[in-house]
Amino acid sequence: MRRPVVRRLHAATAAMALAAATGVVLAMPEASAATNGAGGYATQNGGTTGGAGGQTVRATTGTQIHAALCGRASSSTPITIQVEGTVNHANTAKVSGTSCNTAAGVIELKQISNVTIVGVGAGAVFDQLGIHIRESSNIIIQNVTVKNVKKSGSPVSNGGDAIGMESGVRNVWVDHVTLEASGGESEGYDGLFDMKDNTQYVTLSYSILRNSGRGGLVGSSETELSNGFITYHHNLYENIDSRAPLLRGGVAHMYNNHYLRINESGINSRAGARAKVDNNYFEDSKDVLGTFYTDAAGYWQVSGNVFDNVTWSARGTDNNPAGPNPQSNTTVAIPYAFTPDAAGCVPDVVSRTAGAGKGLQVSDGNCSPQSPSPTPTPSTPSPQPTTPSPTTPTPGPTQPGGTNLSIGAGSDGSSKADGTSYGNVRDGNLSTYWSPAGSTGSVSIKWGTATTVSSLAIREAAGATGAIGSWRVLNGDTGTVLASGSGAGVITVPRTALKKITFEIVSSTGTPRVAEFETYAG
Repeated sequence: MRRPVVRRLHAATAAMALAAATGVVLAMPEASAATNGAGGYATQNGGTTGGAGGQTVRATTGTQIHAALCGRASSSTPITIQVEGTVNHANTAKVSGTSCNTAAGVIELKQISNVTIVGVGAGAVFDQLGIHIRESSNIIIQNVTVKNVKKSGSPVSNGGDAIGMESGVRNVWVDHVTLEASGGESEGYDGLFDMKDNTQYVTLSYSILRNSGRGGLVGSSETELSNGFITYHHNLYENIDSRAPLLRGGVAHMYNNHYLRINESGINSRAGARAKVDNNYFEDSKDVLGTFYTDAAGYWQVSGNVFDNVTWSARGTDNNPAGPNPQSNTTVAIPYAFTPDAAGCVPDVVSRTAGAGKGLQVSDGNCSPQSPSPTPTPSTPSPQPTTPSPTTPTPGPTQPGGTNLSIGAGSDGSSKADGTSYGNVRDGNLSTYWSPAGSTGSVSIKWGTATTVSSLAIREAAGATGAIGSWRVLNGDTGTVLASGSGAGVITVPRTALKKITFEIVSSTGTPRVAEFETYAG
């Protein structure tokens, strides 16, 4: 019989009791709390730098946070918001403006970009108040505590999620945060860290998730498979019933996490999801990896993990635990560099680094916590491939910088072979592809409004490398030839504002397979 989490709570540490100051948002010196930059999948798709380079302001209430967002010149003007004190329903009101879209009773990061929210001073606590990220990109949340956010009872906020992301969210780094509840769904709580409706390129690092029925999910249903490219590293999952996390489709990488008292199920890979699970420490837990509560199989690649007093249930139609001797059933290629600690030291290094108020310490890959530089700012990651997947990208002569504009755009073409889709060239996944019905054909990326493009990258699917012969790139609005050549790779075109750009294969060897048609502004 399921026991509510609230009955198994350990003695809670004393909460920071800081009164929320009143007053206006004040300009402050550059934030001293930002660390040395994002890692994991948040480095992809152009990287995640938050408000680097913009104004820094101080806020002690939710209303002041909203006012800072609304006071920018535009919804994409970079800003770092330093937060100190307790943010709650009483001090979080809606603020209006052309550069924001806020709401009362929740920290609303909607239809915006280039924002850092960081706890400073004596700390920042979001008490019964969730953080909602919707239709936004390049967001950093760091060194804050979010606790006891409810979807039922009173007060309610953010559908019960401590941090929730949905609707085309890209590039989010959540770092050194503490996310906690005081029970499960029957007590009014939902997920601590949820992503759905086309959320991609997210890293959760050096954080604590505890005392909840649900750790978090990626994808809201078995058919909602547009999410992925998530990294979880150096986090503590403690006293969690399930969803640590729940993956529906997509790719995720978990390394150097400490899973302590996972009561029902942990990493639940379903509906074709692929999880790379490296050097984690699983302790005093049950069914920490597998496919649970469904017959829609997911997959995993495991290496270097420690299973300390982990129990496993029997296999059944809707229950496929990876243990008691977990073996890999897929492979996942990781496109970024990472240096994992040995699993044996994970409980120690995570206990000293994870969570808010830990001095933003990080591990050096040798089980030794390191403090950040005295006055760092978020660094700009070097441009990285934007299409991580279980296969290896076809290298071009250079990698375009910036955001891949194809993701979230539309697509069409001249023809498509059975079992392929035009949309496969803009999904960020090299394991899917478009092929023409014959040896030649065209595929296009299109937008609702004119979009400036100066380069593109054509990436071939595994097994078809070198198949593309000669090609042309066309302005889909006018038919003008922007470039021509042969072979896949990076293509530079005259900087052009257009609604549609077409890649036309004029000749090929065998059947060409275009896995990704990436577009960049330069």
